[in-house]
Amino acid sequence: MPGPPDDVPIVAVVGATASGKTGLSLDLAERLGGEIVNTDAMQVYRGMDIGTAKLAEPEWRGIPHHLLDTLTVRDTATVAQFQGWARATCAELRGRGATPVLVGGSALYTRAILDRFEFPGTDEDVRRELEAELDRIGSLRLHRRLAEQDPDAAARIIPENGRRVVRALEVIAVTGRPYSASLPVLEYVDPRTVQIGVDIDRPTLDARIERRVVHMFELGFVDEVARLLDEGLAEGVTAPRAIGYREVAAYLAGELSLDEARLRTTAATRRFARRQDGWFRKDPRIVWVDHDDPDRVEKALNAVEAIR
Repeated sequence: MPGPPDDVPIVAVVGATASGKTGLSLDLAERLGGEIVNTDAMQVYRGMDIGTAKLAEPEWRGIPHHLLDTLTVRDTATVAQFQGWARATCAELRGRGATPVLVGGSALYTRAILDRFEFPGTDEDVRRELEAELDRIGSLRLHRRLAEQDPDAAARIIPENGRRVVRALEVIAVTGRPYSASLPVLEYVDPRTVQIGVDIDRPTLDARIERRVVHMFELGFVDEVARLLDEGLAEGVTAPRAIGYREVAAYLAGELSLDEARLRTTAATRRFARRQDGWFRKDPRIVWVDHDDPDRVEKALNAVEAIR
């Protein structure tokens, strides 16, 4: 019989895109009697399948998956919303004795779910003013302002991510405190939590990413983006920022050749994978297993048992 909820661990599988997180998460869910909780911000969108490497249901091995295909591409998803959805899902699973196995590549989303992380309030007037500035002067100039007001936050946010720059400046304006003061601390909400990182060398990862992107285009990625544009992808706030979708949209608009869109998608994915690795390496709590270690599942299970 499963133990009470307090005896059921929370397991998160983290690492760079294309490192092998999905396969390990399924292996662990099978062995632990668990269910998969998606923590990829883009896989919540219906129809964003090929470009996000979303597993089709026949590939789930009969394991229930949660937080997939819950929004349209016009909808906005925030970290605060995702935190609420994922924590509620984990509580429901643990309440019936099933182990939540979280899998995704965003350090911010993962830490928002697992760690003590409270979100400051918002001010619509301040937000609208900053968004107008973003449209007028661009994210790079706003990022320079953020660097003057909160160097720590600026160092964590890439200048091109205008949405996060605006949010950081909004929090500073509303609270009078640095945005970095509201970021999560390295303290799990529940001590029965373990993160398993998939370790992979860069040359192997780069080759995997290139193969994945080529396969995406072979599977009909261009048609997927065209269909989603018809469904309002360009009018969304979160979904259009997904790597690959913006590059293919530029191709469909006649701004890039198909080869340029593919090459830019590969390059952007590789850059993102490097940032992912950098984010996760800063968390000393992660237990790393080699992507090609034949004993990686057993080593991961040992790490889970160590927190019971």
